[in-house]
Amino acid sequence: MDARFTAEQDEIRRTVRELLLKRCGPEEVRAAVGTGAGYDPGLWSALAEQLGLPGLALPETYGGVGCTVTELALACEESGRALAPSPLLATAVLAAPLLLALGTEAQRADLLPRIAAGALTATLAVPGPALSLALGLVGDSHGNWAGGGRAGGVQARRAEDGWRLYGQVEQVLDGHSAGLLVVAAHAGGFARTRTLLFLVREEAAGLVRARQTCLDVSRPQARVQLRHVQAELLGDEHVEVADALAATGDAAAAVLATEAAGAADRALERTVDHVRQREQFGRAIGSFQAVKHRLADVYVQVQAARSAAYYAAWAAGTDPERTRRAGQAGQAGQAGRMGQAGQAGQAGQAGQAGQAGQAGQAGRAERGERVGGLALAQALEALRTAAAEGIQLHGGIGFTWEHEAHLYFKRAAGDELLFGPVHRLRAYAAERSGIFALAGSEEVAV
Repeated sequence: MDARFTAEQDEIRRTVRELLLKRCGPEEVRAAVGTGAGYDPGLWSALAEQLGLPGLALPETYGGVGCTVTELALACEESGRALAPSPLLATAVLAAPLLLALGTEAQRADLLPRIAAGALTATLAVPGPALSLALGLVGDSHGNWAGGGRAGGVQARRAEDGWRLYGQVEQVLDGHSAGLLVVAAHAGGFARTRTLLFLVREEAAGLVRARQTCLDVSRPQARVQLRHVQAELLGDEHVEVADALAATGDAAAAVLATEAAGAADRALERTVDHVRQREQFGRAIGSFQAVKHRLADVYVQVQAARSAAYYAAWAAGTDPERTRRAGQAGQAGQAGRMGQAGQAGQAGQAGQAGQAGQAGQAGRAERGERVGGLALAQALEALRTAAAEGIQLHGGIGFTWEHEAHLYFKRAAGDELLFGPVHRLRAYAAERSGIFALAGSEEVAV
C-alpha cells in the first residue's frame, strides 16, 4: 500500500481544519451544545453546502462527491480535533451506508440526495444498549442483540397502511433532532421473529423524542418512543440486515478511530503548550524529566493509534461497495434459507443452497478482513490516556468546567460506552482472528 495521502485528501483535511478553526473554537462548542439541537445549524450548513461532507462517501449518482470512507475519516479527524458537535457521524457514517446498501432504488433516490446536500439528517436506532453489538464490533451481529422478539425493544406489526412500530429506544445519537430514523425492530412474532430496519420520518404521529443528559455533551443522545408509529420498511422483508450492519460497523469504527486519534493529538498539543508556559520553581514544568517522560509515552501511543486508524480507514476505503455487497449477500443467504425450507424444488434448493454457501463464504472472508474495531480500541485508549494526562498536567485548572480539557476525556469515555468497551473490542477481534484457537491447537500438538 502507498501510505502517502493524495493531493485531494490533503486538501480535504486542510479545508475542514481551516473552517473549524474559524467557526468551532471552545466557546463556540459550548454555545452549540447548549442549544436544543445540540449543534450549530450554521456550521452544519457550511460543512454540508460548502464542503459536501455528508455526501463525501456517497456515489455521484445520488448527489454525493463519490469519494470513499478514507476521505470521510480524514474529515472526521479534523472534527475530532475540535470536538465539533454535528450530525455528521449519525447521518453520513451510520445511516447513509445502510440506506445505500439495503434501500430500494426509490428510497435511495428520494433520501440520499437530500442527505448529501445536508437538507436531511438521519440516525440509526437499535434497541437497548446494543449499538456496538448490532454493528458487529464486540460480537456477532447475527446474534440475538435485538432481544429475539421478547418484551422490550421495538416491535413491528403489519397494518392496512403498511407497518406500525411500538416500543422505545435509548441512547440514539442525535435522535432528538434527526429528520429520519432508521429503526431496528422485531417482526414476524415470537415464533418467527427476525430483525428488520424501518424508516420513520420526524413528522410521524406517535413519535416522541427527548434529549437525554449524557456524559459527552458534544455527542448528544435521545430517548425515542414509538407509539403506533407508521413506518416504511427499508428494502424488503426477505433481506438479512446483519451483514450490512457489520460492514457499516467496520467502516464506522475506522471513522471513529480516526476521529479519536485527531482528538488525542489535539489534547496532547494543548498539554505540551501548557507545560511550556507554566512555571514552577522558577522554570517551565515541561523542562522536568518526569513530565517529558510522561508526554513522550503519550506521544508514542497517539502516533500508534493514528497509524492504526489510517490503516483501518484505508482498508475500508479500498472497497467502497462492501456494504452494498453485504446487503446483497444477505438477500442471497435469505433466499437460500427459504429454498431449503421447501419453497422450491430439489433442483432449486440445490442452486439456492449453493448461492447461500457462497454468500456465507464471502461474508466470512469479509469479516476476516475487518480491522476497524481493533483500530478503534487503540484510538479510544490513546484518547483516554492523552486526555487524562492533560488534566493532570494542567493542574487545578484542568479539573474545572471552564477548561476544555475535561471535554476530551468525556469524549473518550462516552465513545467507549457507546461503541466499546475497549477490552471487548479487542476480545472480539482476537476471537475473529482465531488466535486463541490457534494457540490451543499448538499447545495440544506440543
